[in-house]
Amino acid sequence: MTDENQRAVQAAIDAELRLLDPAVRARPDLVLELLDPGFTEVGVSGRRWDATSILTVTSGGSVSPESPVEVSGMSGTVLAPGVVHLTYFADNQGRRAWRSSLWRHTESGWRLYHHQGTPAAED
Repeated sequence: MTDENQRAVQAAIDAELRLLDPAVRARPDLVLELLDPGFTEVGVSGRRWDATSILTVTSGGSVSPESPVEVSGMSGTVLAPGVVHLTYFADNQGRRAWRSSLWRHTESGWRLYHHQGTPAAED
């Protein structure tokens, strides 16, 4: 991986971790800074979200400061210049899921364009 690609992947990882931070999620203005205007998500529940509807969930305390989302195995691949695909495993208070995020670089920085959560099978 080139240095430029490594920097892009690391920037997307940093942004993803910021978005999972309970202090960031509690502030709609900070969440919006990380979401692309065309943001969509297909959640673990199967529900489809957009930027407006996801703010209701994030600002509603979906991630507790006492029990932050536990993330493991996060890795990324540059799909095209300015587009990074991240995958990882997340445990949010016992709700376990495989996660996939598409980040794109814009004039205002890295923004989450699409996110998908898939329930993890029980071991």
